[in-house]
Amino acid sequence: MAQRHLDPTDPTAAAGPPPVPAGGDALADYLRAQATEFLRALRLHRESGAGAHGNGAQSSGSHPSGAHPSGAGALDRGRGRGPAPAPDGPVDAARALRRAARRLSGTLHTFQPLLDAEWAEAMRPELAWLSGTLALEHAYASRLDRLLQALHRLSGSAAFPAQQAGRAAPARAAATADPAPVAPLAPSVTRPSPADRGNLTVGAAKAGALLDRQLTLARTRAHSTALQALGSSRFHAVADKVALLASEVPLKDTAAAAADLRPLAAAARDRLTDAVAALPLVTAGNPYNAQALVHGLSPDPAPHPQDAQWHQVRLLLRLHRYALEVLAGTDAEDADGADGTTDVRLLAAGEALDRHRDASEAAAAAAQAARTPRIAPATAYALGVLHADQRHEVEAARYAFQHSWRKEPIRL
Repeated sequence: MAQRHLDPTDPTAAAGPPPVPAGGDALADYLRAQATEFLRALRLHRESGAGAHGNGAQSSGSHPSGAHPSGAGALDRGRGRGPAPAPDGPVDAARALRRAARRLSGTLHTFQPLLDAEWAEAMRPELAWLSGTLALEHAYASRLDRLLQALHRLSGSAAFPAQQAGRAAPARAAATADPAPVAPLAPSVTRPSPADRGNLTVGAAKAGALLDRQLTLARTRAHSTALQALGSSRFHAVADKVALLASEVPLKDTAAAAADLRPLAAAARDRLTDAVAALPLVTAGNPYNAQALVHGLSPDPAPHPQDAQWHQVRLLLRLHRYALEVLAGTDAEDADGADGTTDVRLLAAGEALDRHRDASEAAAAAAQAARTPRIAPATAYALGVLHADQRHEVEAARYAFQHSWRKEPIRL
């Protein structure tokens, strides 16, 4: 009897059997890996002697996270990933802690139907609280640097005293670790006329000093809040649960271990697609459409009415990326395209939305400073120009997002 040999030119024969869909075991491996990263970052944060995060300030006495017994014990129990490179200093350790907390919280949100419902409902808001609390100090420091640099650019003056003094080495390390975002595709700089530049220069120094006082105070308060959070029983309870998660993932039932993750990941993608469809992308596709400046001069201190939609898209995009990481069985940022899962379009869209959020919050800070009672007219004028400049940055970020989103996906 003649034997039938596979045709080497047949693509179906060369491909072999179809890949097995990622199931609950892949989800459990991802959660254990992120829990291990969380505990590793917690231990490194303790060993670096950091009493804070964002700016890496040292604190006296015992550190709350260092007193926690769960961090070192569960590090060796993580599965699914090899040891990650050690973060450099307290800034990177705190960033890794926030990063792991965000991924755990987002993954619990997307794949909650496969997990123990009561455990996931209790765990997810606690991780979101921790990530948000640790991010505040760094956010205030970055916002202040952004606004002072914008004032320097707009006025053409020398660096303000607030930029020359009061910048400790940890703050410079944070700025180095988080490089400035790339320039948007659309021009975004508002150049004052020569006649107005004199008035702007006069008020820029006082505006910079006012912003420095307000945002430094806010950063100090955020620092104290983070220290209290790291020493609280609430944080210790979260760390205990993460330590248990590093060894055992509470799936809903035995059938969840073999469940297909793709429908839940597709649902996260559909939520993102629907949210993007509701954005005014046609308007955002026109440079200098001034849509982001609407209501910019309103005395209403409420957030800008359009920004909430874009912020929501940013969160949904993050959840979509985390779902893709679970399906890929690796961290897309760490893989850096080596496994063929990094979508350049998603990365560019995420960077544009990050710039959108930073510019929106910076504009809100400038507007809040302009409402300070009894400030000089030149100071108020400089803050108004600064606010308009940041709203133009918001508009440029929207333009960059729609430009990257409508491109065909390019995978590296």
